[in-house]
Amino acid sequence: MASPSLKSTAGRTLVLDVANSSGLEDWAPELQKTKVYERILLDLILGELPAGARLDEQSLAARYETGLAGVRDALGRLALEGLVVRRARSGTLVAPLDLVELRQGYEARVLIEPHCAALAAKNASKAEAQAMYEVFADGEDAARTCDLPALVAMDLRFHAHVARASGNLALARILIPLQHKAARFWVFSFNGATEQELMDEIEEHRQVARVIAGGDAEASRQAMLRILNVQPEAQTRPHVGAA
Repeated sequence: MASPSLKSTAGRTLVLDVANSSGLEDWAPELQKTKVYERILLDLILGELPAGARLDEQSLAARYETGLAGVRDALGRLALEGLVVRRARSGTLVAPLDLVELRQGYEARVLIEPHCAALAAKNASKAEAQAMYEVFADGEDAARTCDLPALVAMDLRFHAHVARASGNLALARILIPLQHKAARFWVFSFNGATEQELMDEIEEHRQVARVIAGGDAEASRQAMLRILNVQPEAQTRPHVGAA
């Protein structure tokens, strides 16, 4: 089954493959509405469609060279994820960047995503683990050239792979939209990152893929915590004054 593709500013093909996270056939990767969803999603994350902007369906159809039906379906899904807001009189707007929502989403990811990584270590097939690792096949080139669209696409694909490989569809449906929201904030930190910092981050993601492939659930959980900038020992350290 072919994956949907996007074009970066450098003209290279970007693959997201995140829209089928629902596990539902009506969002299969080859469908036009799925491709439109992923193109709008990437533009939302990159700020090409900025927070608060009004989204006109006909303008979007022209922008992405697609029909209105696909745009409406895509916006409906993005509304369910909280990335756009639909209002009776104002139409559809890009959701604001809410720091409280970011913090709450991060807290949820810290609870869910390391557990998904541990489950993936138990449930992922060899092909799924290899796919996680190969997401960053062009990572070094993207880091050297500061190709933000490519780096974002790789990151989204990686986390979607881990969520699906957990074998728990309920958790995947919760986790992947949280990742999409977090990515909107992540792009702001990109400008201050050095090439080496980007390389290190890519290697941390690859390490998660390696330990998942090795079947070590606890090592996978800890590796994912490090990606989320949480020290694993902080999860088990007793609170001061605890009984």
